[in-house]
Amino acid sequence: MIKKKIANAVGVNGLSRAVWRAVMLICFCLAALGTAIFSLMKGAMNIPAADVIQAAWGKASGVSGQVIWNIRLPRTLVGGFVGMNLAMAGAILQAVMRNPLADPHIIGISSGAGLAGIIILILFPQMEYLVTPAAFLGAMAAAILVYILAWKGGIRPVRIILAGVAVSAFLGAGISALMVFYSDRVHGALMWMVGGLSARSWPHLYIILPYSVIGGLMAFWYAQKLNILNLGDEVARSLGLKVEVTRLVTTAIAALLAASAVSVAGLLGFVGLIVPHAARLLVGSDYRYLLPASALMGMGTVIFCDTVARTLFAPIELPVGIIMALAGAPFFLYLLRREV
Repeated sequence: MIKKKIANAVGVNGLSRAVWRAVMLICFCLAALGTAIFSLMKGAMNIPAADVIQAAWGKASGVSGQVIWNIRLPRTLVGGFVGMNLAMAGAILQAVMRNPLADPHIIGISSGAGLAGIIILILFPQMEYLVTPAAFLGAMAAAILVYILAWKGGIRPVRIILAGVAVSAFLGAGISALMVFYSDRVHGALMWMVGGLSARSWPHLYIILPYSVIGGLMAFWYAQKLNILNLGDEVARSLGLKVEVTRLVTTAIAALLAASAVSVAGLLGFVGLIVPHAARLLVGSDYRYLLPASALMGMGTVIFCDTVARTLFAPIELPVGIIMALAGAPFFLYLLRREV
């Protein structure tokens, strides 16, 4: 009976299912690559695909080569890692909290990271190198607080959402208070609040890259345990899983991934909600496939939305957070009506 439950949870349906998942992962990879090329081509100056391909081989020269290497390529890579980290964090939290509405932004983890990051940026601007570690601590503290507030003889999805909304509002008030008291330093914080990739370059890539690699590898390492955790606490314990330890460690992984994204792109919402659901519809609930699918789809989603944000009303550039909110809010309401 337990083996049957595990098979149903991870979607094991034979060779055809494995082939389908492999095909879908290849499609996600090609889509992410395609959106990256599209991002490199489009902007205030449109660049032909041939020049982009030459630039990939280091053969581009002149103005187009400078634009690609110094402006668009680092921004595209940063956007890809931001999308990957947020999507993986959302997928992990949905398993940890057994809640399809869990998302770093909705349940307050991003707000915890944002408050800690803004404290560093506003009060200690000379210590900007501490933004990511501080954001991780803030994200972890917010996750633990939500978990404590939602616990009452167990975890229920509605309580997590309500606790997350309350914690997010509380932390948001702290961010607003800092912006009021230090209004002379508020410009950077405003962009942080909305979420955007404007002026992101190679130094930002160097900030997010190590956290993405470490967090991603740790997430893949725990994929099978997330599958077992999805079966429910009692079944997971009967299979020998240390439920609370696993939940704590995987929450820390999600907090690290979300914090690294927030420290670079600000409070970018809904990526961790939309992408894992879309990936789950196509590859199933087996986290050995769902995590890489979410990572690749998250990359493509953020890169594409950022390209739209900076070209839709060119030369005026919108923060990518606005585009994500326009797409994510209706999707969240749909899930809320379906699940609650």
